Amino acid sequence: MSISPVKTIAEAMLEKKGQNVVSLDLRPVESSIADYFIVCSADSTTNVSAIADNVLVKMEEKLGRKVTRMQGLENNFWIILDFSDIVVHIFLTEYRAFYRLEDLWADAKRKEYSDEPAPAAEKAASSRVKPKAASKVRAAARKAAGRKVKDVE
Repeated sequence: MSISPVKTIAEAMLEKKGQNVVSLDLRPVESSIADYFIVCSADSTTNVSAIADNVLVKMEEKLGRKVTRMQGLENNFWIILDFSDIVVHIFLTEYRAFYRLEDLWADAKRKEYSDEPAPAAEKAASSRVKPKAASKVRAAARKAAGRKVKDVE
């Protein structure tokens, strides 16, 4: 059984108190730029940053996947993590309300995630292995994303 990257991202968001976590399945939508958008919000820039760091860590740790491109790390109002087929949007709450990204993709199939753990998840959480330091993962992701941009030019 393979691990779902969409579920991994949603769980990473919820683990760091991401609010209103939603995935949009864009595969049936013509002219979409990715297969999935995963969107969440947070009430502080510190929380937005922590969610982004956790998504980077969990995607690399569980699936060996690294981000292709990142935007928004300088101000943490709206961070975009591009994993090629999945684009992650982490908003400061008021920015999400203003841009209403989900409304732009209203034709997409929508799935909402909550942080109510299942009994098996509670047991797994207590035996969790500590991830690499998020700052190291973020720095490595920035460096790799920078290299890829330079290679394209």
